Amino acid sequence: MNKRNLEMIADFYEFTMANGYFLKNMNDIAYFDVFFREIPDNGGFAIFAGLEQIINFMKDFHFEKDDIEYLRNQKIFSESFLEYLSNFKFSGDIWAIPEGTVVFPNEPLITVRAPIIEAQLLETMFLLTINHQSLIATKTRRIVNQAKNCPVMEFGARRAHGADAAILGARAAIIGGAVGTSCTISAQNFDVPASGTMAHSWIQSFDSEYEAFKAYAEIYSTGCTFLIDTYNTLESGLPNAIKVFDEILKPQGIRPVAVRLDSGDLAYLSKEVRKRLDKAGYSDCKICATNSLDEKLIASLFEQDAKIDLFGVGENLITSKSDPVFGGVYKLVALEKNGAIIPKIKISENVIKVTNPSFKKIYRFYSKDTNKALADLIALQDEKISENEYTIFDPANTWKKKTLTNYYVKELQIKIFDNGNLVYNSPSLKEIAEYSKNDLNTFWDEIKRIDNPHKYFVDLSQDLWNLKNSMLQKSSN
Repeated sequence: MNKRNLEMIADFYEFTMANGYFLKNMNDIAYFDVFFREIPDNGGFAIFAGLEQIINFMKDFHFEKDDIEYLRNQKIFSESFLEYLSNFKFSGDIWAIPEGTVVFPNEPLITVRAPIIEAQLLETMFLLTINHQSLIATKTRRIVNQAKNCPVMEFGARRAHGADAAILGARAAIIGGAVGTSCTISAQNFDVPASGTMAHSWIQSFDSEYEAFKAYAEIYSTGCTFLIDTYNTLESGLPNAIKVFDEILKPQGIRPVAVRLDSGDLAYLSKEVRKRLDKAGYSDCKICATNSLDEKLIASLFEQDAKIDLFGVGENLITSKSDPVFGGVYKLVALEKNGAIIPKIKISENVIKVTNPSFKKIYRFYSKDTNKALADLIALQDEKISENEYTIFDPANTWKKKTLTNYYVKELQIKIFDNGNLVYNSPSLKEIAEYSKNDLNTFWDEIKRIDNPHKYFVDLSQDLWNLKNSMLQKSSN
């Protein structure tokens, strides 16, 4: 396969539509929103991730000669359009919510303003990037929340859906609160801790479990974590681990780091292992649990008073196995002609698929007393929000109203590209992860529940609601 040019990661209809726009001289300024409709796992919140990869993609958006030749060979594209693609350069504007932000359905995560041909060609890459990383960051944060204060490490590379999913999934997991990854290239690329010690194969390759532990301790004395379930956790693994701790580490004044449980009844085994480690004088030796963990199993372990200090979570995190689709979409919301914005709306019998029209902003209200988030508001771009009092209402059940006072307001989207030029400096991954943790702390615990979370208010401004309603009414006449 030839070297990948990611500009060609586009649904084919993006090229057919772009060619059609070009031939019909339709290249007005268009506004597209990236948003999602439902929170995975019926959760109370999501975490936005993937913006840095979008930025890197956009900085050098172009088509190679091989790409143009491939399209030419399809024999459906005009030469003038192919010439246009040969000299393609993005000239539009992009706004986005910062990575790591807590987000909710129907909020524009990214807004693109550009000639419609340019904007149309971005759809697939924007969606696959945002959908994947936001999904994994959200899943990780659910897991981390249930782990209480115990560190969670991402261990899923071997179960990821390909190399890119492993690398960027680990990145998203760090944003979601993981403290490290087993994926070495991710640790290298993103400057985060690499985690991992031994597999069962290490132990099986020696004549005895004791010899395997002893050899490992002799090589890695200052970082000993032993996998103790290869043969029999309590009758073999743990006694051999303690014997090596006593014979190899203790004489050097070195303390073991942890033992790892990868099978069996984790709650029962962890309690037994804790008692025996403490009795042997290793109360500081931590217990790590792995083996197909997720947020619900971790919550159950704590309900059973499991004595686990850290978790390695693999397949259920890296694939978001319980709900593997984020469901973000890329929808046209307005056109701009002669300087005037013309709202556009997608209408469907399926209410969830009806879009919010026009060029918009998102505001988040915070209590001045608690600094907790009160509600989000999607408004038209030119609307001004009162600093003193504002009444929000449920867009579907408009009689449900609440008047907010004593608040301050934050606009969520920021400018990323201006006339095709990058105007935003991406923070480091560590900064994004810390920002995300702090942002989630501005929300009440009720929305963080894994079951039946409180529904956070995301409402439309009166002007946007009026516009949407009038367009719906007009379409029905």
